[in-house]
Amino acid sequence: MLECRTPIETYEAITLAHGGGGSLTQRLISEILLPAFDNPHLAELHDGAVFHTEHRILAMTTDSFVVHPYLFPGGDIGSLAVHGTANDLAMCGARPLYLSLAFIIEEGLPVEHFRRIVTSVRDACRPVALQVVTGDTKVVERGKGDGIFINTTGIGVVLPGVEVAPRRVRPGDRILLSGPIAEHGIAILSVREGLSFETDLVSDSAHLWPVVSGVLQTGGNAVHALRDATRGGVASVVNEIARSAGVGIVLDEAEVPVRDDVRGACEILGLDPLYVANEGKFLAFVSPDAVETTLEAMRRHPLGREATLVGEVTKEHPGVVRLRTLFGGSRVLDLAAGEPLPRIC
Repeated sequence: MLECRTPIETYEAITLAHGGGGSLTQRLISEILLPAFDNPHLAELHDGAVFHTEHRILAMTTDSFVVHPYLFPGGDIGSLAVHGTANDLAMCGARPLYLSLAFIIEEGLPVEHFRRIVTSVRDACRPVALQVVTGDTKVVERGKGDGIFINTTGIGVVLPGVEVAPRRVRPGDRILLSGPIAEHGIAILSVREGLSFETDLVSDSAHLWPVVSGVLQTGGNAVHALRDATRGGVASVVNEIARSAGVGIVLDEAEVPVRDDVRGACEILGLDPLYVANEGKFLAFVSPDAVETTLEAMRRHPLGREATLVGEVTKEHPGVVRLRTLFGGSRVLDLAAGEPLPRIC
């Protein structure tokens, strides 16, 4: 069974769907977390907090990784933790600098697996000169930790003159996507469920800062917001932006790139690629006059070679995302109600 039950109106206990990035995740945030910790930084609903110091602007983000299995095609929980944390900083317009790293290890984890994961963390840090500066290790009893979990906190420095945030999105903005979607979620699922396809499916887990830095240096203030499409996929990202910015969004399904093998796997499994997680793709919300220069900047890097224009922001239907379908019609693209792919990051 690949999908947990459809959410009902109220719950007395947490379900897997509460962690899927969809409607129940948003309810946890809006009904419990925001009221408890309300402050201007948190209210931004950004991928991290951006704050001013005496000499520069910093960004901070935190994340936890519980992916199952912890070794997968194209990476492992170690590289995923580094990429995921650094990418959240990049979405704030910040160059990743420092990383805290905490391991929660289950008794019985093979030492060689732990060594591989630590080595993977080290190797993933090197391309962006990210330094692990503090950490922690805890061990829990056998059967209580599913191998290994990782918690991280990242700190980065925001590029001078850069301000990217959901509140800056405005009607008329165009939406750019850096490349083909749904590769990470399908790669994880293929291993977890023992599925085999005609081609090898691998995660797209990668550092986005090299692409993002070029975009920001080229686009400047014309780049209004950035968001990596992780849990809940592209559909969740555009819904979150529409609601937090109070705008409408229209996506063109025909323009959203999906590899043929990934699309085929999604069709077999009954999944919509727009809701499947990515770990190396992002969306950029930019002024209409900056579309071509921003696309050129994205395409100069291998990770952005297939970047394309996929939608626009409108003043109509604020808070709602509409999808122009492949068949020429239009439908509402809402947040996912359940959790089709738990434990993918």
